[in-house]
Amino acid sequence: MAIDARPWPLDPRLFGKVAVLMGGWSAEREVSLRSGRAVLAALRQQGVDAHGVDVRRPQVVAELQSGGFDRAFNILHGPGGEDGVIQGLLACLELPCTGSGVLASALAMDKLRCKELWEGCGIPTPPWMVLEADTPPGLVEATLGLPVMVKPALEGSSIGMSKVTEAEALADAWQTAAACGGEVLAERWIDGREYTVAILGRAPLPVIALETPRAFYDYAAKYEADDTRYLCPCGLPAEEERRLQRLALAAFEAVGAEGWGRVDILCEPDGTPYVIELNTVPGMTDHSLVPMAAQAAGIGFDELVVRILAQTLTREVSDVRAR
Repeated sequence: MAIDARPWPLDPRLFGKVAVLMGGWSAEREVSLRSGRAVLAALRQQGVDAHGVDVRRPQVVAELQSGGFDRAFNILHGPGGEDGVIQGLLACLELPCTGSGVLASALAMDKLRCKELWEGCGIPTPPWMVLEADTPPGLVEATLGLPVMVKPALEGSSIGMSKVTEAEALADAWQTAAACGGEVLAERWIDGREYTVAILGRAPLPVIALETPRAFYDYAAKYEADDTRYLCPCGLPAEEERRLQRLALAAFEAVGAEGWGRVDILCEPDGTPYVIELNTVPGMTDHSLVPMAAQAAGIGFDELVVRILAQTLTREVSDVRAR
């Protein structure tokens, strides 16, 4: 699980012309633009011939076909960019791309299918049930207890999520989540600490503990608040931290994810861990967690971005050999 030990920096000419895909049409568009601008600046700082592409449909197809690009750095968050759609387009265009492929991206973006897969693999994830508009609140309380987290299956960045402490509030929480599209889940509330584990290549980076005075680590806590605390070192004993890293890597590999990502974990007060989410295109803003974990491992932001892009060189060779 060692981090790539090749000498850095690489010759930026190896990458050719790079499209940095950002923006998109999901509810996370603004976050993606912030991430994309940071990635674009880092690549250019390292001498890479990088060009920002604000992804809009259907114009993106012609833009990628005519742009003369050699590879793409995908920093699109949410549906359209993190769910296999852009990955399928890039595969058809034979453009090597950072991150996971079509299947892993689609599975990770769909929280329901991802949880079903993890359960089948024996990876612990909080108990859950699918909510419909007419699901009796009493059934939810009897099945999962209260509080619960209600969330849309197909969104990221905590968009559409609500902590529900009273059965009477379930209907409003369902409406909020359902407005995002797709299925809606209710998940047993885990009353413990939250951790996140970034993955670079096949190596888990140092664990980060998250603390917020808000009801949970929501959109505002992630991108706007100044009172969210990020602890790295995370405060766990070394063996406990390694246990979370092993669990995160197992969850990452079970879905077939590649390149880089971030696994979010909740722990009960007794230390029992539950995997809650896998992000295959995590944020790269000034509030983001992957750059923070990389910094703790001695990898600065610019180097991190180039390391992620460098994975497309290996993938390019593998694709050629497969033809």
